[in-house]
Amino acid sequence: MQKRKVLTEWIQLALDEPDTTKPDPEDPQLIHALKGIPEREFKVLRVIYNETTDPVTVVTVFFE
Repeated sequence: MQKRKVLTEWIQLALDEPDTTKPDPEDPQLIHALKGIPEREFKVLRVIYNETTDPVTVVTVFFE
């Protein structure tokens, strides 16, 4: 997160209100949440997370 300059609030927003979600093509337990971030000129933030854990486990985050 620090290296890629991604704020915790943006990750939470992508998880709570994604623009779209997609299943991971290789791992059925992973979901990709995509969200345009206004503070980053609407670049799309991709949050890959495991929805089978409680709480969900974020695997990685990055801007596309």
